[in-house]
Amino acid sequence: MTELVFREDAYLRDLSARVTSITDEGGIVLDRTIFYPTGGGQPGDSGHLEWDNGRIEIATAIKGQGEDVILVPAEPSRLPAVGTTLRQFITWERRHRHMRVHTALHLLSVVIPLPVTGGQIGADKGRLDFLMPEPPENKDELEETLNKLIACDFMVSEEWITEDELDTKPDLVKTMSVKPPRGAGRIRLVRIGQGENTADLQPCGGTHVAWTSEIGRVQIGKIESKGKQNRRVNLILLD
Repeated sequence: MTELVFREDAYLRDLSARVTSITDEGGIVLDRTIFYPTGGGQPGDSGHLEWDNGRIEIATAIKGQGEDVILVPAEPSRLPAVGTTLRQFITWERRHRHMRVHTALHLLSVVIPLPVTGGQIGADKGRLDFLMPEPPENKDELEETLNKLIACDFMVSEEWITEDELDTKPDLVKTMSVKPPRGAGRIRLVRIGQGENTADLQPCGGTHVAWTSEIGRVQIGKIESKGKQNRRVNLILLD
């Protein structure tokens, strides 16, 4: 099982680790990793690995069995042997932009308090799909409100509750298409704000900025119809 260090510290850019296995397809599994694997609408991290007389570029990371994370090489290359101690490096600028977009989408779900039917995160933009039969009356007002929330510089933190506790608080789950993973006995929550000044609290396994001011200004892009009941709201980082 891979130790998911990115959950403890999303700001780590490099970390030593040991190779525990190589998959039949040539994927690399480490005993601990800072590479976020594709999931929840967030792309897997890219980067590279270095060891004695060796280096390999990593195109992405995906989920394996259990909590294993598989690092996928960018191209065929000499792989590190099982047991090798190496150092892993993520493409930090790309990851940080994912963190900014992901946190901004959490706040978008506050500005538009409707059930979320889907979402996607990119390095420059992201989107949420809402159960929204009619488009918003004033897109500019939504954008202004969202940027005001970002500028409040809320602290972003994590906490854990049991699966049974989540069952008693169904309103915490905003996404209709993706449910929090179960089986481990507990669920990770991401909180934006503190105490009575909490802006958002919902289950999430992704990476986020530590303070909302890191997001910077955003723009609400196209609002597209995706069927009779769904609207896609696009969000763009402005810097």
